[in-house]
Amino acid sequence: MTPLAEGCPAHGLTADEVTAARARFGPNLVPEAARPPVWRQFARQLTHLLAILLWLAAGMALLAGMPELAVAIVAIVLLNAEFAFWQEHRADRSAEQLRALLPADTVVCRDGAVRTVPISDLVPGDVVLLEAGDRIGADLEVVRARSLSLDESMLTGESEAVPRDQGDRLLSGTFVLQGSGQAVVRATGSATAMADIARLTESARRPASPLTRQLDKVVRVVAAFATGTGVALGAIAVGLGLSVQEAFLFGVGVAVALVPEGLLPTVTLSLARGAQLMARSHGLVRRLDAVETLGATTYICTDKTGTLTQNRMSVVTLVTPLGRVEVEGEGYTPSGTLTGSPRAVALAVEMAVSAQSCVTGRVQLRDGDWVAVGDPMDAALDCLLRRTGEGPLAVDDRKPYTADRMVSSSRSGGLVCVLGAPEAVLGRCLDVDEGVVAALEELTESGCRVVAVAKRRWDAGAADAMETELHLLGLVALRDPPRRDVAEVLLSCHRAGIRVAMITGDHPRTAATIARDVGLLTPSGCVLDARCLPEADEALAAVIDVPGGVVVARATPGDKLRIARALRSRGHVVAMTGDGVNDAPALREADVGVAMGASGSDVAREAADLVLLDDHFATIVAAVALGRATFQNVRRFLTYHLTDNVAELTPFAVWALSGGHVPLALSVLQVLALDIGTDLFPALALGAEPPRPGVLDARRRADAVDKGLLLRAFGVLGPTQAVVSMGTFLAVLAAGGWRWGATPSSVLLASASGAAFAAIAIGQMANALACRSTVTPVWGLDQRTNPLLLAAVATELVLLMAFVGIAPLAALLGGSWPSWLGWLGALLAAPAVVLADALHKHVVRGRTGRSTNAAHLAQQGT
Repeated sequence: MTPLAEGCPAHGLTADEVTAARARFGPNLVPEAARPPVWRQFARQLTHLLAILLWLAAGMALLAGMPELAVAIVAIVLLNAEFAFWQEHRADRSAEQLRALLPADTVVCRDGAVRTVPISDLVPGDVVLLEAGDRIGADLEVVRARSLSLDESMLTGESEAVPRDQGDRLLSGTFVLQGSGQAVVRATGSATAMADIARLTESARRPASPLTRQLDKVVRVVAAFATGTGVALGAIAVGLGLSVQEAFLFGVGVAVALVPEGLLPTVTLSLARGAQLMARSHGLVRRLDAVETLGATTYICTDKTGTLTQNRMSVVTLVTPLGRVEVEGEGYTPSGTLTGSPRAVALAVEMAVSAQSCVTGRVQLRDGDWVAVGDPMDAALDCLLRRTGEGPLAVDDRKPYTADRMVSSSRSGGLVCVLGAPEAVLGRCLDVDEGVVAALEELTESGCRVVAVAKRRWDAGAADAMETELHLLGLVALRDPPRRDVAEVLLSCHRAGIRVAMITGDHPRTAATIARDVGLLTPSGCVLDARCLPEADEALAAVIDVPGGVVVARATPGDKLRIARALRSRGHVVAMTGDGVNDAPALREADVGVAMGASGSDVAREAADLVLLDDHFATIVAAVALGRATFQNVRRFLTYHLTDNVAELTPFAVWALSGGHVPLALSVLQVLALDIGTDLFPALALGAEPPRPGVLDARRRADAVDKGLLLRAFGVLGPTQAVVSMGTFLAVLAAGGWRWGATPSSVLLASASGAAFAAIAIGQMANALACRSTVTPVWGLDQRTNPLLLAAVATELVLLMAFVGIAPLAALLGGSWPSWLGWLGALLAAPAVVLADALHKHVVRGRTGRSTNAAHLAQQGT
């Protein structure tokens, strides 16, 4: 505890008053997002549509007298739910660690002394002392201010410093950029403006992801198909002489067998793999299905400062009456050079000294990197002075910037230095060179932020006269440089068919220049002033849904919310970036909310699906690429699963259509052994297929399951496996003496059934390798790029040997070790699948007239 600060109003609250206020108003904590309890989060993983289908399958398996199968299905659902819950819970914990990096203390007057207390201890009536760098922890009212200016971008989206004076309101979540002051707490906790925004954010309904919608559609189709097939085959079984109970159990078994039990863990692990890869690229995924949603993105709405630019304001040009001086240097690093005529450089140095004396922000070396302390423009001017090699002026007095004057000034002995907006400074000067005025227009057009510097001699007199009758030293042009790789990243967005809009609070001219510099805005794009946007969502969407890039300037967080809603109503999958508290509703409204991890607010991160740990636009696009790769993997293992279902259903269809004259080639348990046993590992490995180069070089397919996928699974790969497996089954039966309509011996039937089972399993091994691409045959693929798949195929082979070679297990499933003829037929399944797949790919390439160029290969997942 230190003595009371000079000028501190009264003595602050007493300890008793603080205790009473805390009892009345509670702790100064913004209510956290209404998180469901842990049990409900876990239950969500058990109650989505695909999980419900598996619960029904487990119940039917129990009804059909297969308790072992029911237990296996339940175990799959529970393990998958546990894994998905753990992945999302880990992302939430990471977000909590980000929140812990924010400052947690503030300085107050209490009991006649200055104390440092946790922000959570603030109560209404507290007197808070403010200094540059402080975080505003409650809603305050200024009672005294000295050169006080704030960064309110968390709330307004505007990146410029905002002067604050007596009587002004300071809102929780903002930061003091420069100056000092004292303020009284007016609202805390749930009564603050930030809490109101948090409640608005929670009320926004998060849209279902494209993958969720498509998988729900697939599940409904599979459920209807499995149920219909089970009922039909059960009815046929009654007609063939089975009792009603036996036919019912048979139909239930068939329906359960047709449910893709391996699909749920395959989808979950594929999304988790994508989330892990995004984490390595500095993107923290908070919801697993957001991985695929990113891949479906068709429109990205991005901020400018820090996302497209480096958020490091730097002086690039000095314009003096004696000539122009160019400044070279990197970021806030003090090393740099000034290039120009000797007389112009000398005057530029004088400008740097004068300008730096008028501001309070500085650059500082932290952890080996030079960073801004205070206003970024102030820091850039301090950096400029350091690059000249001159020392700062000894300032006797400093007059802060105010909105009405639009200048700041300093006095050092008899010298007065003035810095401010060009229109304000030039109007106070006695001598203004026409060349400087022309340069001002040129620099403004180029998107630079320009300030003017002037001076005068002043020994005594009225304070108001100190900033008049000035002599112009020149203009200082500053720029926040674009990130180096943004232009290339934006080009990849255009190639991928993703439209991009810059939504910023900056002046339209400045924003447009930056957008052109980075390649976001092309001649066919447009620049819009948010104050003139159409009121109707339909009209708004039509204005901004154009090719060539869009800039929306002077935008507020409310405009972001409207834009997200309008674009989604037009059918776009929207990714929206934001860092401020007021951005949170827009992040929740978008299909993918993207929050800044380094500079974003807690509320924004809570509302987001993806948190950028480096605040970099390139990380968004990298996440989109990984999302597309994940989507392609989903298509790969769906093709793999559906192909297997055709081969598994065929024996039942042949048995039914032949009126029972052809024995069942597979038992229900054999079908389930294929689904849960041999097929699961290759499907998981296909879900981990690494992204291919050029994944963004073509438009993404709209649906996970389309005509091309169904034709390939149901018209080519599936029938090939079915023909080989049934052909092998019938060949073994015929070689053993079986004739049409006869009942084969149990030994012969088990051997033939084992051969059919082996044929499907071996065909699926080849199918796994073929599903890596939709355009390139197996022999044209480098199988070493997915070593997990090779290991999975090897595991499938081992399981096959166990299922037909371990006598008790084979007998339980309903088969036995195949004969030499059976193995010969089963081994033919691999080349048959590979050749059928290659022929189909050749026909597709020839029919579409497309070559295997990079863009097409990327689109096809090749």
